[in-house]
Amino acid sequence: MASSRDDGSGEDGLRKPLLHTGSWYRMRQTGSSMMNSSAILLRESVSIYLCVSIVALGPITFGFMCGYSNPTQGDIMNDLDLTIPEFSVFGSLANVGAMVGAISSGQIAEHIGRKGSLMIASIPNIIGWLIISISQDSSFLNMGRLLTGFGVGIISYTVPVYIAEVAPQNLRGSLGSVNQLAVTIGIMLAYLLGLFLPWRVLAIIGTLPCTVLVPGLFFIPESPRWLAKMGLTEDCETSLQVLRGFETDITNEVNEIKRSVASSTKGHTIRVAELRRKRYWYPLMIGIGLLVLQQLSGINGVLFYSSKIFKDAGISSFKAATLGIGALMVVITGVSTSLVDNMGRRVLLQLSSALMAVSSLLAAAAFYLEDVMPKDYHGILATLSLVGLVMLVIGFSVGLGAIPWLIMSEILPVNIKSLAGSVATLANWLAAWLVTMSAPLLLTWSSGGTFLIYAIISAFTLTFVTLWVPETKGRTLEEIQASFR
Repeated sequence: MASSRDDGSGEDGLRKPLLHTGSWYRMRQTGSSMMNSSAILLRESVSIYLCVSIVALGPITFGFMCGYSNPTQGDIMNDLDLTIPEFSVFGSLANVGAMVGAISSGQIAEHIGRKGSLMIASIPNIIGWLIISISQDSSFLNMGRLLTGFGVGIISYTVPVYIAEVAPQNLRGSLGSVNQLAVTIGIMLAYLLGLFLPWRVLAIIGTLPCTVLVPGLFFIPESPRWLAKMGLTEDCETSLQVLRGFETDITNEVNEIKRSVASSTKGHTIRVAELRRKRYWYPLMIGIGLLVLQQLSGINGVLFYSSKIFKDAGISSFKAATLGIGALMVVITGVSTSLVDNMGRRVLLQLSSALMAVSSLLAAAAFYLEDVMPKDYHGILATLSLVGLVMLVIGFSVGLGAIPWLIMSEILPVNIKSLAGSVATLANWLAAWLVTMSAPLLLTWSSGGTFLIYAIISAFTLTFVTLWVPETKGRTLEEIQASFR
């Protein structure tokens, strides 16, 4: 067991330090049966799985925000008398807000901790959903969308970083993939509930994940690596002991963390000029590249406008097909979480990008042929386009959905994580905004041409992964980051 200091109370047992340290649980050696009972209770109730389950509420609201505009488009436009361009602005403002949140996410998470960052992000998110629910015109609607986007921008950086920093190396891949699984659950919930509930009620439901997240954060420890970097060594040891179990010897892991952050001082922020060093620019290039290519694959264009795509393809039950896509994402992402630590990150990324390239080509061929083939064949082509879109979602869910966030959180050195993580997250949301804004225009121009562009980008992603992305399976964060030196 890690050493502990005398807090002046003169008593052994468990205590709760100040909230800013995030180390809510401290165990001392004791002969008291009551203290032993408390320790057993804590060991059983406070675990890595509880931590991940609580912070996963953040990505659920992330996915709910992404899926919200799909089933509500018609009702919002009718109730508030909006035009299609005005609704497109509403949809895209989530990405604008997220870009602002992404810029500040690294610094917020660096100075007040991962838990504090999630608490900060929850406030504008809740307020934003409430504003949307009472909106009587586009100005309030857009203000609410910006606020929810800002909160999600912080969440999208902080959650994968927190999970990577608290997870043991043998579970880091599967637990890290829970981030994307939660996003897909949020999307599916928005699709499903949007079929039955008015858009204002749906917006109120959007407040629930963060409303539960805030009190939940009081029951989990702060990231031990952040605590170590802040110079809170004993709190780091306490946090790690809680995460690994009170009977686990954490000496080696604590020493690794201490060595890793030895060159970093409290409050130190690396300068932009230092990012030119290979040990920094190479992992940053990989992180930005994967997160940008994830979006340029066109997945947001498909998810945001799936109803229109299915309708254009001649599929009559386009709302049911959209819900089916959301459910499929949850199932496949759930399956992939069990594969990340067995098959590895690179293999799943290669499989994912290859599937997306082939499926995009299939969808493009179906849309092109629809313009030249007789109407008798349109039913077959509609089925072909549906198969292509289903394969596209499967391919994305297998790897490109979860793994870029996981790798970003793994490869960035601790002393540049705040700056580099903000840059990578900003790049992701900028690419998402470009795809969301361009997708309606591209689909109006040519559905076949749109998916051909997505196929080319997915093929490039396969090349990028094969040539530059390292395998991080089975290595500690410190080993991964040391490999770039």
